[in-house]
Amino acid sequence: MQSIIVTGGAGYIGSHTIIELLQKTDLHVISIDNFSNSNATAYDRIRDITGKSFDTINLNLCDQAALDKHLSDYTNIAGIIHFAAFKSVPQSMADPLLYYHNNIISLGNLLQFAKQNSIRNFIFSSSCSVYGNASELPVTEETPLQKSESPYGHTKRIGEEIIEFFCNANPDINVVMLRYFNPVGAHITGKNGELPITKPNNLVPIITQTAVGKNALTVFGSDYNTRDGFCIRDYIHVSDIADAHLKAFEFLNQRRNPNSVSVFNLGTGNGVSVMEAIKSFERVSGLKLPYTIGGRRAGDIVEVYANNSKAKQLLGWEPKYSLDDMMLSAWKWQQNIEKGL
Repeated sequence: MQSIIVTGGAGYIGSHTIIELLQKTDLHVISIDNFSNSNATAYDRIRDITGKSFDTINLNLCDQAALDKHLSDYTNIAGIIHFAAFKSVPQSMADPLLYYHNNIISLGNLLQFAKQNSIRNFIFSSSCSVYGNASELPVTEETPLQKSESPYGHTKRIGEEIIEFFCNANPDINVVMLRYFNPVGAHITGKNGELPITKPNNLVPIITQTAVGKNALTVFGSDYNTRDGFCIRDYIHVSDIADAHLKAFEFLNQRRNPNSVSVFNLGTGNGVSVMEAIKSFERVSGLKLPYTIGGRRAGDIVEVYANNSKAKQLLGWEPKYSLDDMMLSAWKWQQNIEKGL
């Protein structure tokens, strides 16, 4: 049986992707996570949803020797999906060196491991943050990349450049880089979703925690040059993101990659303001959210949303969930957290 390595498998997107892999493929899943920003209970939720087993390794990917040691017994590895990274824009602004060390060293170690073990398929989790404050909207994969607005975004841009140079030198290894826009929502069962182990920085878990009285929602900036003065993002359901990884792996495995590196935008193509997202949650939950308007937050991009036609055409991928679907699933997940499920 072929295996696939998923780094950051206990994380938000990683756990949803493992669910998809277990339910829709015959691949043996090897999940690597050191729980620096996740919890091992995610593995229990995956097993509960799928009824299937998989291997787990507690490992810091910045330790090359440990990586080689823990994976030395595995053979017939079909590919690597690399999620593991620090991802908070505010935290990266406060501690940039932490982000450069963790996100860049771990990527380099994994690419080295792939080379040494002749693993030909590699999927890299990138981000729409590489576009910065884009010069055109919606952004295509060919849109010129602007100055990074945060160390987090910069690590993703550097990561993409490392991969480009690596693949030029190692053309036998094929890579898909997936530029996520703003993943939100939870599994349709309500049994798995975003579960920050510290105070969340992402909008939707702040919204749902505010709804149950566990947080206070601050909207950062109301004076942007957008249709309602608030930042605009392209929110996409986490299960749509997970599905794209399966299609990207199939794309690589069938050798349909025209170059050694391909990049795809993963977004719905719809720009939604922060206030519109709040109103969507209020609509599906029937609640009125308390919030305050704050000043602009350092590192935030004003407006970004995707042209996703390339992913649709070459991967056969299509996002299925609406904004209201995303908010309803996130609310169902938060309610289950409150019930202790």
